[in-house]
Amino acid sequence: MFAVHLMAFYFTKLKEDQIKKVDRFLYHMRLSDETLLDIMARFQAEMQKGLGKDTNPTASVKMLPTFVRAIPDGSENGEFLSLDLGGSKFRVLKVQVSEEGKRNVQMESQFYPTPNEIIRGNGIELFEYVADCLADFMNTKGLKHKRLPLGLTFSFPCRQTKLEEGVLLSWTKKFKARGVQDTDVVSCLTRAMKRHKDINVDTLALVNDTVGTMMTCAYDDPYCEVGVIIGTGTNACYMEDMSNIDLVEGDEGRMCINTEWGAFGDDGALEDIRTEFDRELDLGSLNPGKQLFEKMISGLYLGELVRLILLKMAKAGLLFGGEKSSALHTKGKIETRHVAAMEKYKEGLANTREILTDLGLEPSEADCIAVQHVCTIVSFRSANLCAAALAAILTRLRENKKLVRLRTTVGMDGTLYKIHPQYPKRLHKVVRRLVPNCDVRFLLSESGSAKGAAMVTAVASRVQAQRKQIDLVLALFRLTQEQLVGVQDKMRAELEYGLKRDTHSLATVKMLPTYVCGMPDGTEKGKFLALDLGGTNFRVLLVKIRSGRRSVRMYNKIFAIPLEIMQGTGEELFDHIVQCIADFLDYMGLKGAQLPLGFTFSFPCRQASIDKGTLIGWTKGFKATDCEGEDVVDMLREAIKRRNEFDLDIVAVVNDTVGTMMTCGYEDPNCEIGLIAGTGSNLCYMEEMRNIELVEGDEGKMCINTEWGGFGDNGCIDDIRTQYDKEVDEGSLNPGKQRYEKMTSGMYLGEIVRQILIDLTKQGLLFRGQISERLRTRGIFETKFLSQIESFSRILQETVKELAPRCDVTFMLSEDGSGKGAALITAVAKRLQQAWKN
Repeated sequence: MFAVHLMAFYFTKLKEDQIKKVDRFLYHMRLSDETLLDIMARFQAEMQKGLGKDTNPTASVKMLPTFVRAIPDGSENGEFLSLDLGGSKFRVLKVQVSEEGKRNVQMESQFYPTPNEIIRGNGIELFEYVADCLADFMNTKGLKHKRLPLGLTFSFPCRQTKLEEGVLLSWTKKFKARGVQDTDVVSCLTRAMKRHKDINVDTLALVNDTVGTMMTCAYDDPYCEVGVIIGTGTNACYMEDMSNIDLVEGDEGRMCINTEWGAFGDDGALEDIRTEFDRELDLGSLNPGKQLFEKMISGLYLGELVRLILLKMAKAGLLFGGEKSSALHTKGKIETRHVAAMEKYKEGLANTREILTDLGLEPSEADCIAVQHVCTIVSFRSANLCAAALAAILTRLRENKKLVRLRTTVGMDGTLYKIHPQYPKRLHKVVRRLVPNCDVRFLLSESGSAKGAAMVTAVASRVQAQRKQIDLVLALFRLTQEQLVGVQDKMRAELEYGLKRDTHSLATVKMLPTYVCGMPDGTEKGKFLALDLGGTNFRVLLVKIRSGRRSVRMYNKIFAIPLEIMQGTGEELFDHIVQCIADFLDYMGLKGAQLPLGFTFSFPCRQASIDKGTLIGWTKGFKATDCEGEDVVDMLREAIKRRNEFDLDIVAVVNDTVGTMMTCGYEDPNCEIGLIAGTGSNLCYMEEMRNIELVEGDEGKMCINTEWGGFGDNGCIDDIRTQYDKEVDEGSLNPGKQRYEKMTSGMYLGEIVRQILIDLTKQGLLFRGQISERLRTRGIFETKFLSQIESFSRILQETVKELAPRCDVTFMLSEDGSGKGAALITAVAKRLQQAWKN
């Protein structure tokens, strides 16, 4: 019994001594959590650099956009081909994806060898070999003469400009085929396939193996948004917000980014981490100075790192009694599979002795313990470095989503991760320690990245089919040049009808004279009150104008107009307005002050003078009774009298469009058109008096408020109205009225989009055919969402230029709104009144 205890003590002491000896020798390979957090921060900085347009050219981590915009949603179905090129073997697959109420994938595959003379020879021969293998597979499976979509898993760094195109940046691993770098690999494959007249395939997607892994796992787990491969090489991809990807146009949604993290450190960022063994291995590799992070991690290099360490220890007399064998001197004699075998839990030491003996060495028990610990340190460092970079990606995902805690899944693949008995456990443990605020599930990709390429192809095929159907719907909104010219001609005719006395009553564009006959000339001065009513908010302003320097100072307060007031009685509406004025005067300390007032009233009015305006009809959701056909200035004066607290000199009633023109005209004397594209839509302009038959006099100009929102109420533009326009009109407060406005203004565009989304969802083209309760709610899709997606001002300016090529138009944004314009019109009116008196 004592002898057994003595032997156990001896073995434990021997093991401790050998482990300490190796730890001292390889202390630089043992990375603390502090060092790993530092590496994590460095990798985060490199990711940011790779995503930036200006910094990407010098970034070592290239952060390549893959143009994979969506993960599988379960509705994919069909038959697909997939090729997988990038490892020690080449694989061709047929993948059958069927919906059938549940996610179902059936695969048939065939492996083909990748001889050195092919992968390091001529590029044309490489792709001809791939095409030959594909033809053989299709012949064997009876697929010839069948047109099938194909996805290519190509496990090398490529710069993509679209999903089905990729330019090879550099070969990695053992590949070195000539004439392929800087060319589109899909084109290379397509040319090679043309030799086979009986092959009929459409290459829809070029996919990195890491992306394929993510897509494979995402088919089983929708939370999967990261893919990692730790095999012959190593890499990671993840779903990044489009708004962060400078290299690709567009800000909405997400795109998968292929990090190509194997090159991390190629710029010297990891020199303090790399050891003499890393440098020696790099010098003897096919690509010295490249893929330095990969060379510390992946299966192609771990065995060689172990060999270099053992050789140096033997030379130092720390192993094998200083003896060395020719095999230990030979590059590639220790492979990663040997490292994995030596680290097995129970039989590891026995495996170590066997492997060392096969290398022509005579290891002692102590040697076996030491060698096993060398393997542990090398593979543990690999897992640690992977964990640090992965933790950086997970942190970025969490920050992008602005979450305190992230729940996500990482798709995993690669021979090292699969065959090494301790590797997955070590990696998972370190990741969770580095990012404690991330709940991470690691999901092994059972079917490999090639299935992922088929899934990307299936998604691309689904999206392509959906896009065609969606395009048919959206084609209704894409007006041709001919259609736009037609609208232009009809609008011109309606403008003419509105200006003429005989046809005015029949015109849909009312062309209302505003009695604004002059623009600001810079001599205006004084204090003015302005009211601005036109939407759900009402503004009261105090405007101070100083002459000479064209200086305007404004003080304003915004008041809400509740729905019950908007749609109550006219008396209630104007009493509410006067209450707001009283609050403002009190707030500004102006109670009792007799100030000239301009009233911006953004609804169609027929004016008989600048201070009289009869409401023709409410728009924009207003429905107050007893107002239509009444003079709104008189209604305001009556409400002021009812309150009996103050008196105001109401000088002008102004449309908001006119106010906008006057505001810009104060800054730029060339301004003679005002356009509002907001809750409603309208335009005004300065017309020659001789053309305005509704007003006496031929001299000078007068501003005309077109009220173009009613254009088309006579059916003249029914040829461009869609079913969605009609649905929005029928559901509005004023069916059949303001049809042009309902096709152009902010109050309605979001609702048109909602109707389109509902229709596309009913057709199964969006949201998996499920219409949410919120989407059923009228008004839930606000127009501001459209403005976040599309730039309207650019389209407006470009179209005006196309349709009016002889007009040199400058678009000027009215920064201070129509309220300031009302004050300026009041100031101009006061100036002109004084001139008449004089």
